[in-house]
Amino acid sequence: MILFIEMMNRIQEFLDTGGLVLSVIAGVICLMWLLIFERLFFYLHSYKAVKKNIIESWFTRTERHSWNAEHIRIAHVSRATEMLKTNVTLIQCLVVLCPLLGLMGTVTGMIEVFDVMAISGSGNARSMASGVSRATIPTMAGMVGSLSGVFMVTWLQRKTKRRKEQMEDSLPMAHQ
Repeated sequence: MILFIEMMNRIQEFLDTGGLVLSVIAGVICLMWLLIFERLFFYLHSYKAVKKNIIESWFTRTERHSWNAEHIRIAHVSRATEMLKTNVTLIQCLVVLCPLLGLMGTVTGMIEVFDVMAISGSGNARSMASGVSRATIPTMAGMVGSLSGVFMVTWLQRKTKRRKEQMEDSLPMAHQ
């Protein structure tokens, strides 16, 4: 219990060091990873049932070689693809938002440095240190959050493309 409290205190100190922008970045990263975990759960568990239902629906059709059947097949593949793509665009937006928020943290931190310089009238390094850390920590956090999300978005897009192709192959036309 003491370890948990100590860890939470350190996280709070870190967030205080980076200012309000760092708290916003942390919230964006948490939301991004929540959506990523939801997508991972869907891809690894829920999609199996969706795929099974679509394949069963296709093979219960007696007629699978007409123009109508081809368009029903296309609709099935499209539905599955849309289910796979759900929230991926939102995750991409959050990935792009992280470094932009980090840049905003840099600007607000530098404004703080300039305020200190205006008040003290000099370039005293100790008085500017707080603003410089407030400028660099959000930038770093935004980049780290964005990089972690980029890998997952790429993986999700690759899996979506592959599962779409697999779904197309699983629904053969009767004349094939």
